[in-house]
Amino acid sequence: MANTMWIIKTTLPATWREFEVTSFAQSLLESGAACIQHHQITSNYKWDGKINSEQEWAVEIKVSQSNKQSLIDKITDLHPHDVPQIIMIQCEATQEYGDWVNLQ
Repeated sequence: MANTMWIIKTTLPATWREFEVTSFAQSLLESGAACIQHHQITSNYKWDGKINSEQEWAVEIKVSQSNKQSLIDKITDLHPHDVPQIIMIQCEATQEYGDWVNLQ
């Protein structure tokens, strides 16, 4: 199925400036990502028994099956958090978009 692809989601600290997020994204593009989108969000979560709320960058990455693992490895290698959020969602796209993602 050429229209099957993966979306990988992660977050980055809000202390990172736009150029740092863009540099992170560039490294992921060089590791096989087809497209990356990022925007600022507020996250609420539990950590060490406490409820936290903080600003972060949300990063959404589109990638083919063949490039998925190298991309996960790169995220893990570059990410500043001890336990980075890495969520993988397999999905379908239009045939044309799926073909493009899978050619990257």
